Amino acid sequence: MKYAKAWIFAAVVVAICIANYFLGWSDWIANGELQRTLEGMVGENYVLACVVYVILSIAGSVVLALPGILFALAAGAIFGPVMGTLLCWFSMSLGAIGAFIAGRYFLKDALKPKLEQNKMLNEFLFEGADRSDVFVLAVTRLVPLFPFNLQNFAYGVTDIRFAPYALYSALFILPGTAAYTIGAAGIVDGENRVLLIAIAVVLFAISFAVAWVLKKKAHIK
Repeated sequence: MKYAKAWIFAAVVVAICIANYFLGWSDWIANGELQRTLEGMVGENYVLACVVYVILSIAGSVVLALPGILFALAAGAIFGPVMGTLLCWFSMSLGAIGAFIAGRYFLKDALKPKLEQNKMLNEFLFEGADRSDVFVLAVTRLVPLFPFNLQNFAYGVTDIRFAPYALYSALFILPGTAAYTIGAAGIVDGENRVLLIAIAVVLFAISFAVAWVLKKKAHIK
């Protein structure tokens, strides 16, 4: 019975992949149609455009496993540096929480016993959870090189508690989210382009610097 949830999860993933293949949801988002649709909505109903963006961002990043950067860039270009950052950050935070809950409910019972058999993974994911989970979470969130979508499900398999995960995920994805959205806003804003891109570069530098310090402090290999 402990594998039943994992099989259900796998079946849902396969069904979504098949539907996406035939219906082209990810292509519609990735090829710029999402951005063009929202740009048309902004002038007519700004609030509705914000709500649609949030819903599609969560669905696209969690269900379709599309890179969060797509939605960050779209947010910056459509809604500007401030509102774009807030909307993308809110969407990615909710998406991270939803994927974590799915990973914990559907995958942990089946995968945790397997992972515990590996000494290194057991120490990193489970035995050290109370000791360094915040540091590991901070580093992987601050550095945009780690696959965001995979992280969300993977953390559900670990022993990290929900409250710290939700709080620190939201906190530590903010700098990277802001960097992407502000940079995208700078590209389309000819008047403030240099300033906005400079801010984005500084935010990236700060994210990597803080991640490096936390990595050293947590002794993460």
